[in-house]
Parts: sequence; C-alpha cells; structure tokens
Amino acid sequence: MSALRWGQGKGGGVGPALFGVPLSFDHFVLPRQLRRPVRLLARLCGGEYEAPRFSAAILSAALLASAGAYGAYLGGYADSIVQGVTARTGFAVDQIKVVGNRQTSEIDILDRLGLDGWTSLIGFDAEAARERIATLPWVEVSAVRKIYPHTLEVRVEEREPFALWQQGSSLSVIERSGEVIAPFSGGKQALLPLIIGTGAPAKAPEFLDKIKRYPELAARVKGYIRVGERRWDIKLENGITVKLPEDGEDQAIADLVKLDHDNGLLTRDIAAVDMRLPDRLVVELSPEAATQRQAALNEKPKNLKRKPETKI
Repeated sequence: MSALRWGQGKGGGVGPALFGVPLSFDHFVLPRQLRRPVRLLARLCGGEYEAPRFSAAILSAALLASAGAYGAYLGGYADSIVQGVTARTGFAVDQIKVVGNRQTSEIDILDRLGLDGWTSLIGFDAEAARERIATLPWVEVSAVRKIYPHTLEVRVEEREPFALWQQGSSLSVIERSGEVIAPFSGGKQALLPLIIGTGAPAKAPEFLDKIKRYPELAARVKGYIRVGERRWDIKLENGITVKLPEDGEDQAIADLVKLDHDNGLLTRDIAAVDMRLPDRLVVELSPEAATQRQAALNEKPKNLKRKPETKI
C-alpha cells in the first residue's frame, strides 16, 4: 500500500518528523490530498530536498511584485497599470466602427468614448462608454461592443424628428411626442414641417394628420401657427394666411379645399381668408389689390350729368 502509515511496525524505530515534531501515530493514515505535500515538507526538513537555483531571488521578486500590486490597488492606480501593460502587448484600441448614426457626428461619439493612444481593450469600460454616448441629443439607444484584439463597435438608434418648433427666436427639432431633440442645424432638417407658437407641439400631430388628408393643400403650407393655444392659422407659401375656427376645423379645412378647387380661392391676389365665423367667409385683399380696387372706385364720376329736357 502506498498510503503513508506510521507506527505500524513493532520495532521502536523513529518515524518521520516535521520541524522536530514527530508524526508517528498508531494506525493513522493521512487523507489523500495531504500525502504528497507532507512528504515534500518532510524531505525538505530532513535535508533530502534541494531547492532550485535562484529560488530565493524568485520568491523575493514575487514578494516585491505582490507588494507593488497591493500598493497600486490601494492608491487607485491598478486600472492604469493594467491599461498600460495590456495596451503594449497588442490590445490597444486602434479600430472603431460606428453604425446607425445619421444626425449624430462621429466626432461627438469618439469624444464620448474617451480614448487615447494607449487605451487597452481589456481594461476599457464599455458600459460606462455606452452611458456617455446615450447622453448625446439625437441618441435614443446605444451599444458598445468589444471585438478582440483591438476593435470597438458602437451602434446607435437615433430619435425620429417630427417637426421644427419656433418659439420666439428659438428654433428646435422636436419628436412627435413634443420633446425637443436639439436646436435646428440646417440641412435636411429644413424639410420638416414648421410649427409656431406656445402649445403647438402638443396639438401638432393630430392637426398635421388632418392636413395630410389633402395633399395639394399640405404641399403649399409654409407653417402652422398656434394662436392663443386655442386654434390654428395656416401660412401658405404665397403669403396667404388662412384663419381656422376654434371649433369645427375639420369642416373648415374641407370647405377651404373645395372653394380653392372650384374658384381658385388660394391663387387670387388676397392676403388672408378668415373662416372663424360659422356663417360667413371673409377675404382680405392684399395691399396691392386693395390699392387697385380703390383706384378703380375713384375713377367713377362723382356726379352723373342729367340729360337736357326736351320741350314739346
């Protein structure tokens, strides 16, 4: 049997000892996991085992390295050390893929990643970078993925623009919910519908859906103006303002489209169409048309000459 047994012999021989302490017990067998370590310690204490060369130097270096690592941990420098070592061993980030951005600048995304020339992929905190990217105005959802050995992939889903909202001198891009995304910056954003006035974002989605039912009218609209948070004015590209009523705007829009189709109302030389009164439509002439009309009225003779009477 290969198990260590001590004290089984009947003689009075001396059994093994560890640091001078005898290890002889009658009929005692060590557990399997301890047999080899105990043999090694017994040989080392008995002078039978010779330590490898430079073992003292290796143990001293290991002790110093452990002390240095512990000090770096206490001082908060452990992450920097890991970054520096792993970056110089082939894990430095040198490729970045950005997917899904249309309105968001890649420069802004790279700035949120917080990279330098020696950022290691191993020590890089992808979750913290994702949270920083999510604070960009246009970003709704973001994800940052490590692709070893040296690539970062950034995927973003952007918020959907609905309209431009003008309030005073401020012009912002908003979502359908009315939430402001970012200030207007030009480009394709100029093609978005323009809504103006306090309270306009909350009512605009429903109202614009009504206008879209009449594509010919919608194509001629320059802006939608919310008046007193109660009703809408429509500003057309040719300068005409259509004043819709507070109640019954659906019927008013339908009547407006019919009048334009039948009589070309919105192509005439007028400044405004007032539909706020339920029983009548008021048309305001443009300044040029009003001047021409007044001139035509002035040309009429003020006094009509009487014809001479004929005597019989």
